[in-house]
Amino acid sequence: MVFYPLMTAEGHLLFSVASLIMAHKLQITPEFAQGDWLHMVPGVLLGALLPDIDHPSSILGRLFRVISLPISKLCGHRGFTHSLIAWLILLISCYQWLPTQWGLPADLIQAFLLGYMSHLVADMLTPSGVPFLWPLPTRFCFPILRGKNSKRGERFISVLLTVCAVLLPIDHSMDFHVQLDNIVNYLNNKLNIHFPTNTSLL
Repeated sequence: MVFYPLMTAEGHLLFSVASLIMAHKLQITPEFAQGDWLHMVPGVLLGALLPDIDHPSSILGRLFRVISLPISKLCGHRGFTHSLIAWLILLISCYQWLPTQWGLPADLIQAFLLGYMSHLVADMLTPSGVPFLWPLPTRFCFPILRGKNSKRGERFISVLLTVCAVLLPIDHSMDFHVQLDNIVNYLNNKLNIHFPTNTSLL
């Protein structure tokens, strides 16, 4: 029986922070460019752990077993929660169904969504991959992390991403905001979802 290494919780946390630093330096959205790190860091860390709620032995799985066990039995590990549709449901939930009374800042929400996506990307670096287009069974992977040294590889990739972000010029930016806004508007029209006029997705 072949053993395929899985990304560890430490690896996911490191990769999510590295992704956050990159998003900040690239100024992907105004919130990432000017956001409060005290909001963004907890948000990205929570997002990075959430997909593994489908595993009862994970950090969040142990804390919320009443949620983790049913998901694990229905979908298994690296099933629904490791898919694009799960991320889209979260995105819509954060901006459509989240109670306004909670007053969660936009930079925290965007960091949370980034952390979730970073988890999926990181899991793609292992041989078992993720069912990104679930419920289709196809698994997407770029198996960079293999063998017994996978944990060392996780750290190396996270450090490399962080170094690349730090070395980017301060005034370097990529105008992703307009493109993302167009995508959201397209989905809004297609799915006939009404976002409150005082709520901006990006």
